[in-house]
Amino acid sequence: MLTGIHFLLTYKCPYECDHCFVYGGPYAKGTMTVKQLRTAMDEMHKIETIRSVCFEGGEPTMFHPLLLEGVRMANAEGYEVGIVTNAFFAVTEEDAALWLAPLKELKLSNIAISDDPLHSNNKPSPAQNARNAARKMGIECGILRTEPPIASAEKDAPIGGGVMFRGRAADKLVKGLPMRHWKTFTTCPYENLSEPSRLHIDAYGNAHICQGVCMGNIWDTPLSELVKDYESASHPITGPLVKGGPAELATEYNVPHEDEYVDACQLCFRTRQALLDRFPNLLAPRQVYGLG
Repeated sequence: MLTGIHFLLTYKCPYECDHCFVYGGPYAKGTMTVKQLRTAMDEMHKIETIRSVCFEGGEPTMFHPLLLEGVRMANAEGYEVGIVTNAFFAVTEEDAALWLAPLKELKLSNIAISDDPLHSNNKPSPAQNARNAARKMGIECGILRTEPPIASAEKDAPIGGGVMFRGRAADKLVKGLPMRHWKTFTTCPYENLSEPSRLHIDAYGNAHICQGVCMGNIWDTPLSELVKDYESASHPITGPLVKGGPAELATEYNVPHEDEYVDACQLCFRTRQALLDRFPNLLAPRQVYGLG
């Protein structure tokens, strides 16, 4: 049951993290407009199960006035509202409070702050300043932490750290890690593709079930219709993934592949890259796959 909409407010980000799902960075394109947000919010009324809205990216606070207006609109409609940020703005605790004060006034429900070596390159992180400021201001605050991947002795989880090898991680973080035969990846371990509980919507109108796997485009087909008509089994990408995971997707479309991959995400990501030209409207945007 769909309960949440996550707006990819922008793909732009001051950082260029190796584990970014969407290839965010300083030169990434695709930032929403107020009109686009308003159009999407109006359409969300027709989906009675939606309870929450989250603003993320990229880095949503890079477009602070737009973020504030989005939070205001979502709050006005009675949604629980959160944001995900790397808190690049929190040079000091005082500066963090300056950025967070308008969000506090808008009754932001929660803020999730990324704080890990993959974001800070093991340098002092501004996230601590943001967390301290948020807590003093009474804003519910959580920390998102992903450690660099390491080989693990665990048979069922041969890689520790929590990185999912899709997006930039499929290119940047796989070297030296243990691999498994491609046929072993018979399930999608992270997403409920049959009944997604949340969708990510970007400035291009893509409604992502998983980053880069789209239900459709909300500028072409209203969001409520996409949700009502979605059936995972008949979707060209999610159908094979639900049936037999990334291995089935590669088999279904006879995609050339390596014998081994680090995890299911890497095989899925590589297979989808090979299918971009065949399903350009369902595997989008191309920049999420590291392409212009």
